[in-house]
Amino acid sequence: MHKNYKQDILIKIKTKKCNIRVIGLGYVGLKLLIEFANKKIMLYGFDNDKNKVLNLKKNKSPISYIKDRTLKKIKKYTNFNTNYKNISKCDIIIICLPTPLNKKNEPDLSHIKNCISGVKKYLIKGQTVILESTTYPGTTKEFIIKKLKNFKIGENFFVGYSPERENPGSKDYTFWRTPKIVSGYTSNCLKIINNLYSLIVKRTVKSKSIEISETTKIFENVYRSVNIALVNEMRFILKKFKIDINDVIDMAKTKPFGFSEFRPGPGVGGHCIPIDPLYLSWIAKKKGYKTQFIELASKINIATTRKIFEEIKKIISKKRNTKILIIGMSYKKNIEDTRESAGIKLFEKLSKDFYVNFLDNLVNKIYINKKVFYSIEKDYLKIKKYDLVIICSDHDFYDYNKILKNSKLIVDLRNRYKLPSKKVLKI
Repeated sequence: MHKNYKQDILIKIKTKKCNIRVIGLGYVGLKLLIEFANKKIMLYGFDNDKNKVLNLKKNKSPISYIKDRTLKKIKKYTNFNTNYKNISKCDIIIICLPTPLNKKNEPDLSHIKNCISGVKKYLIKGQTVILESTTYPGTTKEFIIKKLKNFKIGENFFVGYSPERENPGSKDYTFWRTPKIVSGYTSNCLKIINNLYSLIVKRTVKSKSIEISETTKIFENVYRSVNIALVNEMRFILKKFKIDINDVIDMAKTKPFGFSEFRPGPGVGGHCIPIDPLYLSWIAKKKGYKTQFIELASKINIATTRKIFEEIKKIISKKRNTKILIIGMSYKKNIEDTRESAGIKLFEKLSKDFYVNFLDNLVNKIYINKKVFYSIEKDYLKIKKYDLVIICSDHDFYDYNKILKNSKLIVDLRNRYKLPSKKVLKI
């Protein structure tokens, strides 16, 4: 009798009897694991960082906005480890691994390649593999589907892609409220993946193909990159007219159509904006098309940090022995992620000529040229000893009135201070 693998997994999903393995326990993977565990589904969490796994087993969260009590609450439904041995016990494997760039600014898919190579021998009929990592169109087919030659995809094994839409540190866009794009290699694959994610989100959006959903994720980040580049360039143009770009944006966003609000900052950071658009640029070149607009936006965003550094040097050029304090080392507020951080880049540049410290309660230390630098303690009175304070990531838990009161001069790169002040400069 022919076994109906699709029906079996659908029943398991409906009754919440499916076992799920989440591979990669970063900002995306750990949050995803928690969402499923809250539905009382059994989960295995894998990460090759032994210290992270050890702390997770002790209910210690590696992410600031995921509390230890949250992990303790779901402990009954979670198992954490650093090997693939339990893969054969799982019905669904979700891959949430990083997709960085290599030294040549080309896609580095080694994490995904190594993962598939490692799990392949443990895979059995009836399982589902889902990729969530951001990547270029064709990746799922090339690095997963083509590697599973022992299975009939859509009949006895199922594959799909569902791009993550996590917004780390945001309280406005919860996991439940954010629509989830789902796609499958076949209609059977799509049905399974759609039913699975319907357990943890209010609305799923079915994509016509895996390639469309892969491209959608990259396009979302290209859209942000281009618009951020636009406001960053406008900022420097309007400075010539002595106009604050933030005042212009405040006026423009009153238009109820045809305008999306983006704000200038110290430069783009994280994974999405500096890296993901270059994935599309790279694959487009492979197809014989040069993405001028995407690459120009990337250059403008990278140059923004350098221009801000030059403007800061002008401000303090006439002062000797200037002491500088940078507030916020993470690439955005309310998280501890320092990937591609503009704050770290400014720290590195400024510390060559000036005395520089930083304050960040979420980032205890940073490494620059193999040297370690530690955050100062949060003591607003100690701010008085600095000649210049630079607000790079405006974490919500700081008292900005006290920072203003105790500062001699502030360069506000996040538009934290709305009212004019002789002590506050906007670049």
